[in-house]
Amino acid sequence: MDYKATLNLPKTDFPMKGNLPQREPEFLARWAEQQLYQQIQESRADKPLYILHDGPPYANGHIHIGHALNKILKDIIVKSRTMEGFRAPYIPGWDCHGLPIEHQVTKQLGAKKKELTSTQLRQLCREYAEKFYSIQRDEFQRLGVLGDWAHPYLTMNHEYEATIVREFGKFVEKGGVYKGLKPVLWCTQDQTALAEAEVEYEDHVSPSIYVKFPFQVNPHKQFGIAGLDAVEKVSVVIWTTTPWTLPANQAIALHPDIDYAFVQVDDEVLVIAEKLVDAMAKACELPEPKILAVKKGKDGFEGLVCGRPLTEGLSPILLGDFVTLEQGTGCVHIAPGHGMEDYILALKYNAKAQSQILTEPLQVMVPVDDRGCFTNEFQAFEGEHVLKANPEIVKKLQELGMLLGQGTLDHSYPHCWRCKKPVIFRATQQWFVSMEKGQLRERALKEIDHVQWIPERGRDRIFGMISNRPDWCLSRQRIWGTPIPGFTCTKCSATVADPKIIAHIADLVSERGADVWFERSATELLPSGTSCSECGGREFKKEQDILDVWFESGVSHAAVVKKQGEGWWPASLYLEGSDQHRGWFHSALLSSVTTDGSAPYRAVLTHGFVVDGQGKKMSKSAGNVVAPQDVIKQYGAEILRLWVAAQDYQEDLRISEPILKQLAEQYRKIRNTCRYLLSNIYDYVPSDPSHQVAIEQLPELDRWALMRLNKLNHNVRKGYEEFNFRQIVHELDYFCSVDMSATYLDILKDRLYTFRKDSPLRRGSQMVLHHIVTSLARLMAPILSFTAEDVWDVLPEKNKSPSAYDSVHLSTFPEPIILENQEILENRWKELLEVRSLVLGILEQRRRDKLIGSSLEAKVILTVPQKRRFDILHSYEKNLPELFIVSQVEIRLDEGWGSDALKEPNKSLGILLLVEKAGGEKCERCWNYRPTVGTQAAHPTLCERCVEAVS
Repeated sequence: MDYKATLNLPKTDFPMKGNLPQREPEFLARWAEQQLYQQIQESRADKPLYILHDGPPYANGHIHIGHALNKILKDIIVKSRTMEGFRAPYIPGWDCHGLPIEHQVTKQLGAKKKELTSTQLRQLCREYAEKFYSIQRDEFQRLGVLGDWAHPYLTMNHEYEATIVREFGKFVEKGGVYKGLKPVLWCTQDQTALAEAEVEYEDHVSPSIYVKFPFQVNPHKQFGIAGLDAVEKVSVVIWTTTPWTLPANQAIALHPDIDYAFVQVDDEVLVIAEKLVDAMAKACELPEPKILAVKKGKDGFEGLVCGRPLTEGLSPILLGDFVTLEQGTGCVHIAPGHGMEDYILALKYNAKAQSQILTEPLQVMVPVDDRGCFTNEFQAFEGEHVLKANPEIVKKLQELGMLLGQGTLDHSYPHCWRCKKPVIFRATQQWFVSMEKGQLRERALKEIDHVQWIPERGRDRIFGMISNRPDWCLSRQRIWGTPIPGFTCTKCSATVADPKIIAHIADLVSERGADVWFERSATELLPSGTSCSECGGREFKKEQDILDVWFESGVSHAAVVKKQGEGWWPASLYLEGSDQHRGWFHSALLSSVTTDGSAPYRAVLTHGFVVDGQGKKMSKSAGNVVAPQDVIKQYGAEILRLWVAAQDYQEDLRISEPILKQLAEQYRKIRNTCRYLLSNIYDYVPSDPSHQVAIEQLPELDRWALMRLNKLNHNVRKGYEEFNFRQIVHELDYFCSVDMSATYLDILKDRLYTFRKDSPLRRGSQMVLHHIVTSLARLMAPILSFTAEDVWDVLPEKNKSPSAYDSVHLSTFPEPIILENQEILENRWKELLEVRSLVLGILEQRRRDKLIGSSLEAKVILTVPQKRRFDILHSYEKNLPELFIVSQVEIRLDEGWGSDALKEPNKSLGILLLVEKAGGEKCERCWNYRPTVGTQAAHPTLCERCVEAVS
């Protein structure tokens, strides 16, 4: 008789295969056909809401690995909250306006751009955004991300644009919006203002010069310094890295509490901070300086005037707390048209309370045009770009005898985030939101502490940014965006920004889109009968600038979240990269605090950036870019999802071919464990009562497996709750590799393969395996979404019942299985498994010694000196052969032996281990050595257990 045919071997033609790159699209097609996302929402209609509001990626190009990281993290959270019992809808969105798209379109047009109207150019921008929004939508779906892809939000949709206008109207109504001449970051390449969030700081080499500002009148009488009256030249020395700003100079700033030295060098005296004298002398290669006297900034300097080195006019000395001793001379050249601190200081001294210091107001001079070239206000360099003019300005200062010294400085300098060119500070007429009006800054800072920041350092980062940020510059000098709904009276030049007029414009935009602003004249846009509140004029010019795209995306909480209904706002979570503390998190907070008085989110989670395997920034020039499309093609999206979950995403994440290969191996362990579990329940029918065994009647080994499953369930669900996905991957890997493969499934093979098919012991174990694999599918579903669905598809009877689910993603996380005396079971089996580990080690040694081949050839003798441990092991003596996977086990108590009597190095846990050849004959069917082999004449090669199985 072929006894092998009677074994209950696992199913070998099991359908759950790999081939992720080929099979994943099949799942995606099925999910789309069955409208899985809609089914999920309908099934959770009465559940509490959990809202993860999607920060809109820019619709410009294919997705990169950072996009994949972001969307997969969001998908893991949304799916896990859904399976935890929440209704967690996910509405994806796209940022569609702004300079990058306009730049690409105009670049493609070339000279043809001049032939197009604003509306025609905007239409081309819209088509460009629509093209890449569609591409990115497909690429995000390929990652296995579930969401309302049929109804995303786009910042270029008519209703969204109308909301932008309405939210701007609320800002105006609160009184914080104004139009004024202030210095802003300016890109001379793209000829537009930039927000702080739109600049990147890169290494840059700037000139470093020391320039003399000679006192108009020798200050010896002011300070009473002996010998100063005999010196013909006395100058304040400033240090700057922007020589091009000197034509706009209006003043010099000193710190009130810094000590300033009068330093004699040859036949002149120089005023600089005392602590910087030696550094300046070295930088300027001056002879040894002689300090005549030292005076604090507040002791007589304020109001003294100096001649300007490049232009006519006089510059008064002012006091400013922002002056430092970090570099230079402690004396700062003030150009209000080219620096925010300079501008604020000028405002302060121009105020009436300070009028006694100045003989005339300080001017906000800006002799620089939109292209960054000098105007005729500085005729000597008219038409020349300011950065290119620096060397010539330095040369001019030298010719005039005003240059004390020069060099270069390597430092971090702001560059435009799109064209990558250095930017400048330049005062222009812009629309601003005041950070002080209505206590916006103070209220925003208070709201920060009402939000959970993950990680906690995110709180300090955004707090510092809000604390120190200038007024918000809202205007951009571009076409592709939402226009600022403001007007200017042609008669008196008054700015008109009226909430009622803005509401009227919003209605037009809702109906026709923002293009209506560019299609119609001011008269056609304004409500009939509009007149200027200042002069009564009825003719107006419409604003030419558009709104900052950060304002557009920042009000998404109003345009998207609020409009969904009660319970959606504020959102449960915002999740983006850590750079969004100065971007979307920032603008969303300011807009929401302004319009609604509180933050638009309850929690903010941030992730790092993706770098290569060596931790270097990815770039095409370096050839180290890892594209998600390439990873999917080779490994499948599942490995990309596992990579996201397995990393410490709060720091920068490394990705490389070796990392992906290692993750593929880790994935294979999890997949193969599920496959093995399923292959051993091929004949198990969950709905058949005869296949069920009461939990309390299961052997302890099975109950131990369920206990480990409970622990996995608890730890994984806690990981999802705390966004600790890396721990979840570790838990799944350990459970599959150690608890299952190396322990439970290893021990269980004999019972599954050789016991009678309908044996209660075998059926009980199959029931446990079914519990485990079903739970594994649910627990891994938010991360390994395709694999979990694959498992779900091939469960016995597809786990179908009248209340069952067509997809694992429609299910919930498993509930823990109730086990009696679980703590006692855990402690006892911890000790048993420690003994097992010791036994397996000795068996391996004996295998190497050629004493045994298979472990089933062994008999293990355990000699125990402790009565307590002997009693435990003795009570399990019949189960220990199965536990150790040997044929026989004998337990002995010998309280007399001690360590001196032991010659063999196999004593541990207070147990002496001996291995010898098992007695009896080898059973042809189960391969165990048993004395009962051959006792049955009908089956002379079988043991008594196998005889029962085949009878």
